[in-house]
Amino acid sequence: MKAVELTADTWPLLVDLFGPNGAVTGCWCTFFLRDRADWRAGQGDGNRDFLHSRLGDPLGVLAVEDEAALGWVAVAPRPYYPRLATMKAAAGDYPADTWSVTCFFIHRTARRRGVAKFLLEEAVLFAAERGAKHVEGYPVDTGGAKKGSGDLYHGTLAMFLDAGFGLVERKGTNRALVRRAV
Repeated sequence: MKAVELTADTWPLLVDLFGPNGAVTGCWCTFFLRDRADWRAGQGDGNRDFLHSRLGDPLGVLAVEDEAALGWVAVAPRPYYPRLATMKAAAGDYPADTWSVTCFFIHRTARRRGVAKFLLEEAVLFAAERGAKHVEGYPVDTGGAKKGSGDLYHGTLAMFLDAGFGLVERKGTNRALVRRAV
């Protein structure tokens, strides 16, 4: 397995990974990149086209094996994500040069193979290579309970803590703000 940045050259890999549903309900991993009205109006082709228009910006990393994408992690400078300002799990001040890990999407055939863990480490490297001083995430605390993939797209608290992130603050009963200096 190798990690590759999302670029115009790797765009077809993301399209194949996300499939006809655009990952989930036509999101195309634009939920945090767009305000609520634009995101809803763009579900499907509009969100795909919006994400495609952002190629050239740092957007994230794909896990690739045998010329196919197994998974995706969205990671970019925190200011790229306007919706984080209104998200309870991300609310508050943050250090300068902070990048955010907002979403994971792992193909159903690649789950339980460590792809998300691999992508989290690659996201930290990706951000650090581009000047990040901190990387933060907004994971779900499963409390050891099994959750469906639809509940885990932010990643799990255990995975982030195992990757060297520190707990900054609990946000409600099952969410957390975590951060790692790089």
